[in-house]
Amino acid sequence: MNQIPVYLFTGFLDAGKTRFIRETLEDPSYHDGTPTLVLLCEEGEEELDVSKMPSDRVFIQTIDEPEDLKPKLLQRLAKSSRAQRVFIEYNGMWDGSLLNEALPEGWLVVQEFCFMDANTILTYNANMRNLVVDKLQTAEMVIFNRMPESADVMPYHKLVRAISRRADIVYESVSGKVIPDTIEDPLPFDINAPLIDLEDRDYAIWYRDLSEELPKYEGKMIRLKGRVIIDERSDGSFFVFGRQVMTCCVEDIQFAGLACLYPDAFSLKNGSWATVAARIHIQEHEAYGREGPVLEVIEVEPALPPLEEVATFY
Repeated sequence: MNQIPVYLFTGFLDAGKTRFIRETLEDPSYHDGTPTLVLLCEEGEEELDVSKMPSDRVFIQTIDEPEDLKPKLLQRLAKSSRAQRVFIEYNGMWDGSLLNEALPEGWLVVQEFCFMDANTILTYNANMRNLVVDKLQTAEMVIFNRMPESADVMPYHKLVRAISRRADIVYESVSGKVIPDTIEDPLPFDINAPLIDLEDRDYAIWYRDLSEELPKYEGKMIRLKGRVIIDERSDGSFFVFGRQVMTCCVEDIQFAGLACLYPDAFSLKNGSWATVAARIHIQEHEAYGREGPVLEVIEVEPALPPLEEVATFY
């Protein structure tokens, strides 16, 4: 089956998604006549005018309701347009999981851009943080439009970095000047220390960095606090260790755990808090069913719970 590249544009209403798509498709240096299906999942101020594009091989389809996002419909649209690529302008009020479930087999998201209006996004974040997190956590580039001249960009930078350390950030001023984000974000722990002595408050940031940058942790020594979970699949040679992590709200709290190799796992109390010193290896383990971070435990000591038992990014 041939793969169809998907370019995904997320963000909230009137944040600049349609304008960016329009300018891209009207640019002769980009749009070379490749049959392109554009799916519009919301109606904003901007409109796409196919007559102004250098090729007539652009096919626009509006998706009015999230319930309409179905693999069979998208497959049918791609077939009728003979699309070789797809642009999706996604409704900011729809959960991203709906789109993930709707993408047909062979459709591959190759780039994801998130557009935010600098004048409204902080309010959105205060009132609908779960939707903001949903859009930012998978974006490769975040564009803040309508940035007031000489505005302090730090609140916007922190908004993104609390959710993703990988996304590139760009600020576009009201005058049209585009400024890339150059603020450095050093980790709150020393990755090059002989022993990474992790503070309780830094667990969420460390766990996310570990998940995103697995190779750089191979062979690293670490000491950290968490809860011991005796996995029912364990033969006594390992346990699961970690903490609950909250990304945006109580509803999204999840246990962020790690497989720990320890030959006397059944001697530990299930659910107890402990401080573990271990060496990290990146390898396959049954606790994951795939490759992941495996801690070769050197020492386990009982510990008191941290002041904040649920780890956050703040």
